[in-house]
Amino acid sequence: MPFANINGIRIHYESYGSGPPLLMLAPGGFDATLTRWSKGGVWEQLQPLQAFAKDYRMIAYDRRELGESGGRIEPLSWQIYAREALGLLDHLSIDSAYLLGGCIGCSLALAMAAEAPKRCTALLLHWPVGGYRWMQKGLAAFNGHIRFVREKGLAASAEAAKREKTFWRGDPSGGPWASTIASDPAFADRYARQDAPGYLRVVEQSRDNLFHDTLPTGATGEALMAMDVPAFIMSGDDPSHAHSAAVTLRELMPRAKLSALMPPAQSGAAVGQWIRESVNQTQSQ
Repeated sequence: MPFANINGIRIHYESYGSGPPLLMLAPGGFDATLTRWSKGGVWEQLQPLQAFAKDYRMIAYDRRELGESGGRIEPLSWQIYAREALGLLDHLSIDSAYLLGGCIGCSLALAMAAEAPKRCTALLLHWPVGGYRWMQKGLAAFNGHIRFVREKGLAASAEAAKREKTFWRGDPSGGPWASTIASDPAFADRYARQDAPGYLRVVEQSRDNLFHDTLPTGATGEALMAMDVPAFIMSGDDPSHAHSAAVTLRELMPRAKLSALMPPAQSGAAVGQWIRESVNQTQSQ
């Protein structure tokens, strides 16, 4: 099980195949572990890490605070997540890569393109998140955690994290660091003993960094309009993956192409074909 030390945090990653590098930015909100590429929906049908390994170097990883990766209590932001992903490319000696984002992974891809456009060969954005309901979902999760800590304290939050092991689905009491609390007893002990008011300021700043408007998250409107990176978009159509988010990206990003294929016609085979065609279009330009 390979790990990289990125900015003092241990990051778990996996790599398959050879060829042009394709960095996988996982779906699943704050449960976006690399296992999500093989579970649920079109990804379970497609199994992309194996399906594309004959043609590309497939790289997937657990974002910090998720899965087998470590974490640190500090204000979270799309920029921090982007620099982590860029650090993984540095660790693997990769100058630039195709970025395949699913769900919240699209936000990370956008943040990377805003931070370091020359490191991004092209963006493949499947079901980008955004819109009013997505913003409200994020705010509700963070605010629910804040209320719990104010009422019950950090020790109770740590116990909830150990029990639930997740922040994003169901009970948010364990907070954004729930996965790390559940997997790392030393981290859990430090978490429970820290200063609660200072911790809550970190949570509030993280909330405001990540969910501050109804645009597709990950980059500002100004950054999207200046983004000189090929982008291929396939829309979702539910409260978290609003079709309006995909349309907004198409309207703002100068080199964006929006697929006409909508759910439920997006089978695993159809999404796989879209990925290959998008990469081929970039290579032929």
